[in-house]
Amino acid sequence: MAELSAKITQVDPVWDQITAEARQASLDEPLMGGFLHACILHHKNIEKALSYRIAAKLASNEMSMVVVREIVEDAYANDASLVQAARADLVAIYERDPACHKLLQPILYFKGYQAMQAYRLGHYLWTQGHRDLAYFVQMRVSEIFGVDIHPAARIGKGIMIDHAHSIVIGETAVVGDNVSMLHSVTLGGTGKEEEDRHPKIADGVLIGAGAKVLGNIKVGKCSRIAAGSVVLEEVPECKTVAGIPARIVGEAGCDQPAISMNHMFGPQD
Repeated sequence: MAELSAKITQVDPVWDQITAEARQASLDEPLMGGFLHACILHHKNIEKALSYRIAAKLASNEMSMVVVREIVEDAYANDASLVQAARADLVAIYERDPACHKLLQPILYFKGYQAMQAYRLGHYLWTQGHRDLAYFVQMRVSEIFGVDIHPAARIGKGIMIDHAHSIVIGETAVVGDNVSMLHSVTLGGTGKEEEDRHPKIADGVLIGAGAKVLGNIKVGKCSRIAAGSVVLEEVPECKTVAGIPARIVGEAGCDQPAISMNHMFGPQD
């Protein structure tokens, strides 16, 4: 009975789908076989695959892949929420990004997903008091992915960063669960304040490309920020804001804008 229970707990549909996709991809593209085995098929679970992929990306002449991978695996072993968040982010991208056709893709190719998992490592190190290691991770994420997230920032799960170019998230920023944002988003400060100075983004918010949210202000849950907007004041729940400076232009348009990814607005809102 105990043996049967152990087998049941080992069932992992997400990982099974990822490995099936990798096997099929290696048949379709034989020249990719070595890459797919190294990143996916050689590993027994998603934790091992992610630790390999993150280490491969963050390693440098200053810190070897072996050392980085040890750091990642230690983090995963000590904080199960890191892998839970990685799974939620993976599913978020698969469900929201029309360019994502396989669960395999974000792990291998999407820098928004990879950068987010590396940030989560840096944040874990920060909370454990390993500040220099956390800064090292931040530096490498910025260099490799063009994404600059302070390791002290607090970000929920189910996050999708589409394209993920020139993302900046400041030290005291807070981002809730199931948030979607596009490239060139800034969650920043407004000056040289040293205390709590960055935005607080609630659950389910959709942030358009090039939007800037500045200062210690709240963006209410399930709201939308239009592309190119500069938000300097609090945004109520379930509203759409647009412009420079941003103003309320209508309702959010649906219950879950971050999931629907609908950026269109007009008089009907």
